[in-house]
Amino acid sequence: MHADVVDLRDFYRSPLGQVARRMVNRRMRQLWPSVAGLSVLGLGYATPFLGRLAEEADRVVACMPAGQGVLAWPPDGPNRATIGEDGELPFPAQFFDRILIVHALEGTEQVRPMLREAWRVLAAGGRMVIVVPNRRGLWARRDMTPFGHGHPYSAGQLSRLLRDCLFTPVQTTQALFVPPFRWRMLQRAALAWEQVGERWFPRFAGLVMIEATKQIYAATPARAKAGRRERLAAPAPMRPVGARRGRDPAP
Repeated sequence: MHADVVDLRDFYRSPLGQVARRMVNRRMRQLWPSVAGLSVLGLGYATPFLGRLAEEADRVVACMPAGQGVLAWPPDGPNRATIGEDGELPFPAQFFDRILIVHALEGTEQVRPMLREAWRVLAAGGRMVIVVPNRRGLWARRDMTPFGHGHPYSAGQLSRLLRDCLFTPVQTTQALFVPPFRWRMLQRAALAWEQVGERWFPRFAGLVMIEATKQIYAATPARAKAGRRERLAAPAPMRPVGARRGRDPAP
């Protein structure tokens, strides 16, 4: 079940939510140093992480699941947020160069339909980043944050799921090593926690982040057998509209 969009908004307005936003954005900057000239889709509740991307990309759209609800975004400009079903996104095929999925996969019962739709709207050569709670991390065990709801994943589980849905995992990273407590001392030292955790305790991060590319398979044409010619049937002549058998069409 998806988290409610109002609860998500309120979490990211809190001090702990602002820490989560900074740490995930830090990782996103490393994964996607630039999105200049690209089209970007934020699927789920990705708006806390779309600000920097919106400043660079040609087009940025936020699509929130119907079960989650939708809020206008950005608050200080023309609305770029819409709503869509988990297994049916309101966009044409190959429309986006980058897709960021946050607060979506862990809350849906249609995991594979959602990923297949992401595959459909992602352009050839495009890239996608999925952010999910780490099943080994503290954040998945604390229901005081949105990452404590829904189905958490390990890096291996998410990687296998992506391959099953015709994506190729490229790189895996982690974020949120700071414990999910509202202690100001911990929040001020969040960057230090990240640096120590990345080096010594990567398995116990709060979030797993995987970047993947879209797999495209080329069909191999069947070869005609030796000594046999392939013939194509000629198309049947078209009868003018209104014509009857044995009669000429009316002038």
